[in-house]
Amino acid sequence: MTERASRPIIIDIEGFDCLLAELEALGYELVGPTVADGAIVYERIASQDELPIGWADEQEGGYYRLKRRDDEARFGYVVGPHSWKKFLFPPEERLWRASRDSAGGFGFEIPDEEPPRLALLGVRSCELHAIAIQDAVFLGGGFVDDRYRARREQIFVVAVNCTTAASTCFCTSMNTGPRVEAGPQSAFDLALTEVVDGAAHYFVVESGSERGRALSEKLPAREADGAQLDAAEAARAGALVQQRRMPDVDLPQLLMSEYEHARWDDVAARCLACANCTLVCPTCFCSTVEDVTDLEGDHAERWRKWDSCFTGDFSRIHGGSIRQSTRSRYRQWLTHKLATWYEQFGSSGCVGCGRCIAWCPVGIDLTEEVAAIASDAGDAREDEG
Repeated sequence: MTERASRPIIIDIEGFDCLLAELEALGYELVGPTVADGAIVYERIASQDELPIGWADEQEGGYYRLKRRDDEARFGYVVGPHSWKKFLFPPEERLWRASRDSAGGFGFEIPDEEPPRLALLGVRSCELHAIAIQDAVFLGGGFVDDRYRARREQIFVVAVNCTTAASTCFCTSMNTGPRVEAGPQSAFDLALTEVVDGAAHYFVVESGSERGRALSEKLPAREADGAQLDAAEAARAGALVQQRRMPDVDLPQLLMSEYEHARWDDVAARCLACANCTLVCPTCFCSTVEDVTDLEGDHAERWRKWDSCFTGDFSRIHGGSIRQSTRSRYRQWLTHKLATWYEQFGSSGCVGCGRCIAWCPVGIDLTEEVAAIASDAGDAREDEG
């Protein structure tokens, strides 16, 4: 390995094309951001021409719109409704299939196809942390999800440092960004910082793994100089503005000690229990199992599908649903995400990406809800004092 590969390097737009070509030569399918249906979503792409070139996004509570930039940045947006979760933990997948044969017997089939090799392009720091959280859920306990593991082992991660933020972002409060930092909670192969400065348009590339370094050796690149590194740092500083803040308190202690707070009733009066927040969340992992058969009864299948703690059937057991009210469902979601997740997996279940705020139809902001509870709890302590 040369000294160049261990230091940040510079590639231009043509060099970025070479990066994609090298990934394809290694057998990876390209998956990246692209514009569809008025949003930036993650899908398979054929070239960088399908990236959201010159597009940015505006986000507020219950609001998401695309807008044009005044340059041709490839990664000048924040995050959209999709997360990388859908490629590792699909929204639905068949677990098995049974068929009756002509003699009256049954054949049983479990899908065992090799998962595709995917190169994920444009993974943000908060999303790297979200993948690490999903790793803890599906790989870290006594029961390993073999399907998740097979998919996870086949991905190559090209991370991208944020150079802008939406007002819905709060990754700095959750210590999950905005800068990509190498480590077990944010593993990546390559990390890019896109710099657009007048006529200059290039990427600063850092390696995060041996295979990332090996690939960078094949690129038409040069070592980054001090001015270029400074420009990359200045670009990254743009992601520190506009962000919301989560209250600086002990979140598990606060939420579990305020289980009967009146704020739960207030948010329940606004919440539609539509499950949007859980569907766009990059860390939610709830699922259900459905059995289906054809009308003749000759074929049966079992499917795993995403589910949500906001649905009435999610907590249904013999005798009925445990959480019948919207109040109890929202409280379950928020306290699990920010409190009891620590007991299960040793970390918060929230990475501060802000998707749940932007894609909530009524604009419920979990940072605002926590702040209201924290404020009342602080006032109560002062009164007691």
